[in-house]
Amino acid sequence: MSPQVKKFLNFIKIEHTLFSLPLIYSGAFLAAKEPPTLKLLMLILTAATGARTAALALNRIIDREIDKRNPRTAIRELPSGRMNVVEAMVILAVGAALYLGSAALISPFCLALSPLPLVVFIVYPYMKRFTVLAHFGVGIGLAMAPLGGWFAVQQSADNIVPGLLLSFFTLFWVTGFDIIYSTLDELFDREEQLYSFTSRYGKITALKISGFLHLLAFGILAILFAVYIKAIAALPFLVLSGFLLYLEQKKANDVELAFFRINAVLGFAILGMVVAGVLFP
Repeated sequence: MSPQVKKFLNFIKIEHTLFSLPLIYSGAFLAAKEPPTLKLLMLILTAATGARTAALALNRIIDREIDKRNPRTAIRELPSGRMNVVEAMVILAVGAALYLGSAALISPFCLALSPLPLVVFIVYPYMKRFTVLAHFGVGIGLAMAPLGGWFAVQQSADNIVPGLLLSFFTLFWVTGFDIIYSTLDELFDREEQLYSFTSRYGKITALKISGFLHLLAFGILAILFAVYIKAIAALPFLVLSGFLLYLEQKKANDVELAFFRINAVLGFAILGMVVAGVLFP
């Protein structure tokens, strides 16, 4: 792999697509009475990749000065000087173009809705500067993924309750794991007067809030299963999802394990539950 390609992939954290992609596909399969076409699945893939690239690029550009002062993030491409702002803006433009172009190819309806996530991607990096609810900004950013998949299939907001339940699950799940991630920067955020549950209320209280949000997330997932999915084949995935949420709280002190590995598996457990419900009703 060339240094330039490696720099690009490290900058956009392409592996983080493992969080959003299963969720957007979950929304698509939940909306479909039968598996979506291969063409639609590919357009959803390119839209998700473009949106994720744009979101990460915006986050890195907006936070580059804060990242430069934080020893944990100072090695990132922009604060370390390995990438300049112009290069980052090009990556942002390519990601946004891929996202918007894919939305246009899916339908005019999806294209009309496509600016909304971009607005969220711009706003939420600033939230840590003035409110502890910044964690919910991250949650909202990823909570739009299932709705994106839903709209790609349904092309309307009709009968959207199952999609909303999946979206609210994602909101509380992601907000909870962002709180866990913020424990890495407790002292730095406090010194910089940045807002997070961890910096304002301490790690112990923050993790209790995270645990409550994950309990709420599982409750919503259980309602989605009981009311709309119902398939016995999907039940093991529901149980697995609950176990992984519990394990994420249990291993909260090991952020690498809790944030990256467990969350990646959890996303695919949700997708498994939805797909099993569609294929084996």
